[in-house]
Amino acid sequence: MNIPRLVVAAPSSGAGKTTIATGLIAALAARGLAVSPHKVGPDYIDPGYHGLAAGRPGRNLDAFMCGPERIAPLFLHGAAGADVAVVEGVMGLFDGASGRGELASTAHVSKLLRAPVVLVVDASSQSRSVAALVHGFASWDPEVRLAGVILNRVASDRHERLLREALEEGSGVPVLGSVRRSAAVATPSRHLGLIPAAERSAEALRAVADMGELVAASVDLDEVLALARTAPPLTAEPWDPAGEVTPLAAGAARPRIAVAGGAAFSFSYAENTELLTAAGAEVVPFDPLHADALPEGTAGLVIGGGFPELYVRELSANGQLRAAIAAFAAAGGPVSAECAGLLYLGRELDGLPMCGVLDTSARMTERLTLGYREAVALEESTLLPGGARLRGHEFHRTVCEPEHGERPAWGWRLPTGLHFEGFAGAAGAENVHASYLHLHWAGYPQIAATFTAAAAAHRAG
Repeated sequence: MNIPRLVVAAPSSGAGKTTIATGLIAALAARGLAVSPHKVGPDYIDPGYHGLAAGRPGRNLDAFMCGPERIAPLFLHGAAGADVAVVEGVMGLFDGASGRGELASTAHVSKLLRAPVVLVVDASSQSRSVAALVHGFASWDPEVRLAGVILNRVASDRHERLLREALEEGSGVPVLGSVRRSAAVATPSRHLGLIPAAERSAEALRAVADMGELVAASVDLDEVLALARTAPPLTAEPWDPAGEVTPLAAGAARPRIAVAGGAAFSFSYAENTELLTAAGAEVVPFDPLHADALPEGTAGLVIGGGFPELYVRELSANGQLRAAIAAFAAAGGPVSAECAGLLYLGRELDGLPMCGVLDTSARMTERLTLGYREAVALEESTLLPGGARLRGHEFHRTVCEPEHGERPAWGWRLPTGLHFEGFAGAAGAENVHASYLHLHWAGYPQIAATFTAAAAAHRAG
């Protein structure tokens, strides 16, 4: 299968690759092309902007959490029916999982996808030196095909001329575009990075449109498309959620699984709900900021990541839903909660009442906890058998006290020693699994099957 594709990378974080990647997606979509958006790494926020630009879900390609062998299949699954795919990288081109060489880096994923790389260079503080930088990145790994450069934050026509002359003389990598500095397309940030698109609604749509217009006016889109079409066919078969899980027995009633969403719980991977559906569940989204009850007939509840700390007053004020969730958990309903979901299930968040399902309280701190984790499931749960090993990531500025219950969900090693975290069941809520650890279920599809079976058993019981 051959889908034209390219990877948008940068020498480091902060070069503007999200603006350029989102702008490329929007500009190509405005031409009437079906554009498939992807993001290297675990980040949830950038794919939200990609999805707005493309009109289809932004999907992650994380070789650490899902395994290198799944990257091409997941790409082909997500890009089915697309005319072109744009893959935004993570951090600097060669930055991957700490201490693991190229694993999960943008360079690694570009090689797995056999995709040409476009380097976004922040040119704001350089002129001729840009050629040395690009030459170094182009020659570092001969298996990475650095095939084009987009100059970002260019100050003037004269500045652009100096940059282009230097690159023509010293790098051998063509310039595909030159983007001027523009405050109009700046995407606001806060304590965990960019503000998610789900929270900005009309503002986010305007920002994406502005990015598209800026890139369309500054980048040679015909050259970009020509470059994307040089990517050779991939021999992998597309990932198929139906082939990854054991569905419920024939004739079994489909359990309804409610999945929290909206501005407070905007972090999710599309493949997670696709796996639940393939396992036999009926997936029903709901917004805890506005719903006063769980969807009728809920037999399982998934509460993913997001920013509940920014909506703590609204979530706390919705006492009806908090009580309904507590009653569901107390009745044995299976619940899967990650990060924001963990905070919501506790007694309090920043001093305000939450659902009270777990005997823990959370508060904001100044300290960022961020990184990949190799974890062991310490207890059998509604997600996994005890002893299961998997990979996930943490990303938060909150702490829970205590950070685990009598039945911790996970154990992993840190430089300071063995770390226990999360809740694999709790008194009065035996089927609740809650943790700071974010998981991409495509790497461990049995999670969806196990959780769906638990929901089916609760429904039948």
